[in-house]
Amino acid sequence: MNGQHLVYFADPMCSWCWGFSAVIEAIGEAFGDTLPIRLVMGGLRPGTTEAMTEAAKTALRGHWREVTEASGRPFGPSGLDAPGFVYDTDPAARAVVLVRRDDAAQAVPFLHAVQRAFYAGGLDVTDPAVLANLAAGFGREPEAFAAELGSETVKQETWRDYAISQNAGVRGFPTLILGPQADGTYTAISRGFQPPAVVLPAIAGRLAAAA
Repeated sequence: MNGQHLVYFADPMCSWCWGFSAVIEAIGEAFGDTLPIRLVMGGLRPGTTEAMTEAAKTALRGHWREVTEASGRPFGPSGLDAPGFVYDTDPAARAVVLVRRDDAAQAVPFLHAVQRAFYAGGLDVTDPAVLANLAAGFGREPEAFAAELGSETVKQETWRDYAISQNAGVRGFPTLILGPQADGTYTAISRGFQPPAVVLPAIAGRLAAAA
């Protein structure tokens, strides 16, 4: 992207990113097309193969309650309850990358659709069929999308996102940075969840300083 923009490091199965989705929507309402958002997949738990234990599920639900208290985002019937559920974040991240490849403007809305399906709808977004059905709402043909989702090309493209995140020093999600500044650098706006009342003035202040 040319000119000032935001880079949003996120993961579709990161609960705090689900909470932060309201902040991203507020940014869009406040700044519109004048401040584009480049979405980068961070890689929360890609390639996980072991089923979650009941203790892990209980701990995670505790985190989810904290997200609701901080953000107001709802959590519905949990997809964690599926027998043998494996918290592999890679399929959902690949789906976002695939939508982004076709139309970058749809990347953030699709990310939010996946988050809503998992956290509020209780759908298993590790399932390619579920992801393909979600993509149908964004104009994709489900069978073709599911087939492409498993391609080596999309896998490599997604893991390049993870590498970008790591090379940028991102250690947690959500992370939001703004730039480039006159010297080519980027400035952190939020590392972790912050409400709109904090994030929007921080962005406005940085833009004013750079003007």
